[in-house]
Amino acid sequence: MPRLSFSFERMIEPTSVETFLEEYFEKKPLLLRRKSPEHFRDLLTLADVDRVITTMQLEHPQIEATSARRDNLHTEDYTYPSGLIDVVRLYKEFEDGATIILPQLHNHVPRLAHLCRSMERELSYRFQTNVYMTPGGESQGFRTHYDNHDVFVLQVEGVKQWKVYGTPVELPYRGQGFNPADGHEVGDVSMEFELHPGDLLYLPRGVMHDAYTTDGLSLHITLGVLTSSWTDLLVEGIARVGLTDPEFRRSLPPGFAHEDFDRVRARETFAALMKKVAESADFDVLLQHFAADLRSTRHPLLEGQMMQVARAHDLSADSRVGCRPDLLYAVELGDETLTLSVYGNEISLPAHAETALRFALDTAEYRVGEIPGDLDEAGQLVLVRRLVREGLVEIFD
Repeated sequence: MPRLSFSFERMIEPTSVETFLEEYFEKKPLLLRRKSPEHFRDLLTLADVDRVITTMQLEHPQIEATSARRDNLHTEDYTYPSGLIDVVRLYKEFEDGATIILPQLHNHVPRLAHLCRSMERELSYRFQTNVYMTPGGESQGFRTHYDNHDVFVLQVEGVKQWKVYGTPVELPYRGQGFNPADGHEVGDVSMEFELHPGDLLYLPRGVMHDAYTTDGLSLHITLGVLTSSWTDLLVEGIARVGLTDPEFRRSLPPGFAHEDFDRVRARETFAALMKKVAESADFDVLLQHFAADLRSTRHPLLEGQMMQVARAHDLSADSRVGCRPDLLYAVELGDETLTLSVYGNEISLPAHAETALRFALDTAEYRVGEIPGDLDEAGQLVLVRRLVREGLVEIFD
């Protein structure tokens, strides 16, 4: 049977994807109380977290500890001189109120990796997971702050008390991380609530917040959204125009730093260059550049690939197969060949295989002999064997 993917739709139900994107995304928080404690437990369990901490021989900063109420908690308090995590001392710090953080846990837990891939296919942004385990007793990992990327908070175990405040920096850049020294105004409390297992919170970047446990341990997944902005696209556009037009590469006027520098001509030059960008930058080429960059950096998650390749020799027209979940690919059609871009690779196939290829990559389960298009049975088998070896199709029988 096909591998089940934890879809964006399932993550935010009963809110629809359309409602979320129109009313909440980058606009305001979304709080979902489900009274369904099992909703996220097929993504992560306490046993998963303990296995990662105790058996994987990870180093700092692959595991971190922090406490909003202790200024004297240092990395050396829970690591060996080599940097490896000292599990005994780490759990002692946890017992004393420290939050254990597992950044980028999707690199070690395949279910979280598949969650990220599913979100990336749906929204065309990169995703990451950070996991936070906080002991009970009103423990708190971080003081009031904002994040410089949007986050979905998925409560897995325990209860956490949250407060949401104002937005001192609306939609900050990735480089605009929170710094207490900047003196950002926290603002009044706009939301105060508890997250229980199965509940979800979405926070746009820039929204101030804090959270602490109540009586017992809390475990939650923070799913971070790493977007590309219009600024990113415009900067790329200016850089590309500059590669072809030497006027953009000329030096700023001599003496421009002098107080009596006459800026009139320089201002005219600036306006003329900006006009050239508006006239010369190709939006479609720029957008395609960002789409290709996303596709090329989504590395495959190929559980069981060794046996898949071994079984490909025994395929028949009746074999049950299906696409790997959450593929992110593009097909460019030529006169006689087509180019499939996926996993950072380019695969060439005959142009007449386009219909069969798209069906094979978009259909969760099918018999090889059901593939539509112009391929005969031998061609269907050749195509599927190739796609299995490339990690794009799975054999279910």
